[in-house]
Amino acid sequence: MAEEIDLYDILSLPRSASKAEIKKAYHKAALSSHPDKVPETERATAEIRFKAVSQAYEILYDDDKREVYDRHGMSAFDGSRPGGMPGEGVDLDDILQQMFGMGMGGGMPGMGGMPGGMGGGRKVPRRGKNEEQEYEVTLEELYKGKTTRFASTKNVVCTICKGSGGKEKAKPHTCGVCKGQGTTTGLRSIAPGLVTQETTTCGTCKGVGTVYKDKDRCKKCKGQRVVETRKVLEVYIPPGSREGDKVVLSGEADQLPDQEPGDIVFTLKEDDHPVFKRVGADLMAPLNVTLAEALTGFNRVVLKHLDGRGIQLNVHHSKGKVLRPGQVLKVKGEGMPIKRSDTKGDLYLIVEVDFPEDGWIRDEATMKAIKGILPDPAPEITAETIDEVEYEFDADIDDMGADSDDPRGGAAWEDDDEDEEGGTQCAQQ
Repeated sequence: MAEEIDLYDILSLPRSASKAEIKKAYHKAALSSHPDKVPETERATAEIRFKAVSQAYEILYDDDKREVYDRHGMSAFDGSRPGGMPGEGVDLDDILQQMFGMGMGGGMPGMGGMPGGMGGGRKVPRRGKNEEQEYEVTLEELYKGKTTRFASTKNVVCTICKGSGGKEKAKPHTCGVCKGQGTTTGLRSIAPGLVTQETTTCGTCKGVGTVYKDKDRCKKCKGQRVVETRKVLEVYIPPGSREGDKVVLSGEADQLPDQEPGDIVFTLKEDDHPVFKRVGADLMAPLNVTLAEALTGFNRVVLKHLDGRGIQLNVHHSKGKVLRPGQVLKVKGEGMPIKRSDTKGDLYLIVEVDFPEDGWIRDEATMKAIKGILPDPAPEITAETIDEVEYEFDADIDDMGADSDDPRGGAAWEDDDEDEEGGTQCAQQ
């Protein structure tokens, strides 16, 4: 069973460490563990430690590799593990085994007398798995920020037996199912006539490798080593957060004895907004104006912002300036907040002109008055003959070409030209 390696522990870093902090920690760790900087009797151990430090730095300092590691752990860098990719360089599992004696017949030094009778070659991950889930948020919540509390049910180490699963002074015995390994290997069908071999946690001992007799089990946890408890957790989403950002509650995942608990990780998922569209730190929204406002200007509240404020525009048209459909008005500093700063992006308003409904002109005098105000029509087109034709309102452009017998539509003439210019022609018999 693959050992869970924590690269952040190797460099003594929190999971939120910046690249500068990673580089600084690497230089410090590499200097202290370099084989040339220690006595000759300690060089073998120092060399192993130095390789581990170098490999941890190589992965964590590279943004792409770090993202893969944060999501999938070291299994993503070992081609021998399910779902992994071919690794490069040193296998950190092997390095840690050499450094701490993991998997070499006795567990980590000093662990033989730990609760539960660990040892016998069973590997215990140094850190528990993270619990990851999506967290849906509205654009308003991302704009203003959000703090929410929720009750979480998780496993914690039993305080009565201290995580051993047994009564005081009770002695466990080796699990007869997994032979003390904590895992079992079996065949799993993945398709008709096709099976694969997989290693899973032993269901009898729950991966411990040892079990207690019924009479020797802890009365509180019933031998499970952990008990369920409820805890109120708080999630804070800073203003300006984006979809894909992660909110990490460190150490709040399920606990297991002899392990550092993993994190609860929320990945933000932004709901669609009916009015605003976000692009980075900028916002875009429609600006609906009437035909009269497009021609003469206006001074009114045109939009309700994400924090509830009304956005008022005073558009004054001088010398006949006109707002046209699709025109863009930019309002600086009214976009999304930018995290870790006091600045905001910009708001882009896209003009949409609401034309009057049919029949809004009720008499000929009004029609003449409007014609007298608006610009003159386009110059008349002259032709030798003129036909006055009928027309159809609200035609569908998708009907264009529907009556043609040639499925290629208007492209048929192109092949004719190619034939004349020496293109592909029919063979003569």
